[in-house]
Amino acid sequence: MNAQHIAIAGATGAVGVEILRVLERRNFPVASLKLLASARSVGKTLEFKGKPHKVEELKASSFKGVDIAFFSAGATRSREFVPHAKAAGAVVIDNSSAFRMDPNVPLVVPEVNPGDLARHDRVIAVPNCSAIIMATAIWPLHRAVGIRKVVVSTYQSASGAGAAAMRELEDQVHQYAEGKEVTRSVFPHQIAFNLFSHNTKVAENGYNEEENKMVEETRKMFHMPELAILPTCIRVPVLRAHSEAISLDLEKPLSPAEARAILEKAPGVKVVDDPAANHFPMPLEASGDLDVHVGRIRRDLSNPNGLALFVAGDQLLKGAAWNAVQIAEELAKLQSRAQAAE
Repeated sequence: MNAQHIAIAGATGAVGVEILRVLERRNFPVASLKLLASARSVGKTLEFKGKPHKVEELKASSFKGVDIAFFSAGATRSREFVPHAKAAGAVVIDNSSAFRMDPNVPLVVPEVNPGDLARHDRVIAVPNCSAIIMATAIWPLHRAVGIRKVVVSTYQSASGAGAAAMRELEDQVHQYAEGKEVTRSVFPHQIAFNLFSHNTKVAENGYNEEENKMVEETRKMFHMPELAILPTCIRVPVLRAHSEAISLDLEKPLSPAEARAILEKAPGVKVVDDPAANHFPMPLEASGDLDVHVGRIRRDLSNPNGLALFVAGDQLLKGAAWNAVQIAEELAKLQSRAQAAE
């Protein structure tokens, strides 16, 4: 793999920091590194492989000489600055929602649809975190027997709303424990010792933005525009890692043992399924892990073709940063193959 000149837009945010850590964790070959953020972050330093790197202001001119630009600065900034990165010759891997449903932009989870990377035009979208976690868990089962319908309820951590939301949960726990007034500024409701419907706008169809993303993006990744998906997205007082209860209506029956055997061989999946010890996926254990934890694998008692499972995945890693770095690794493999074929 050739060393790459890397830029991270939104480097000081929760996902940007994790991208930096994953690049180091994976020993990704970095020839040079630009850390980009808003003007208020200029002058801060972040460490990479033991060396401090200063944060620069994100500008249209920031991408000269950059091979890969990771964006995790939100949809508004992606729409503004991605065209400049692309014009400078960089390949953009974007964590925002800005380009996900653009038919000309691949929406990729490497364990699911790596082949879509072959048709990128310098912009690749990372799917919504909850959609990534679900897709990684159910794709191997879909490949085996086919999925007709998905019913999913999510239990989404504060990390999905960024570093400030994580701090708000911690602050509220301290305030509650000390008998003080519980204050909020990020979430519309108290998150400590509470749960509520996902804090995104409810559309005319009655589903909030997060739920609609799970439907639309999963269909795009799976190349199944009519796949039936019924989502309910809930915010819970967990600091990090999302969990999901998933029920599948399959094309033909699949026993829990057969499903377990398929998932144990699936890339990006860790089976955590020990009924005797009542040990199943938990966000606490999934936090920090690159894999999606899958368990509670059981028959749907109401449907002979049904299967139920419970999953947990680190929203900041597989749900964002790790998936983005995986895409970069896949691009490097494609580049190596192309060079070898010449």
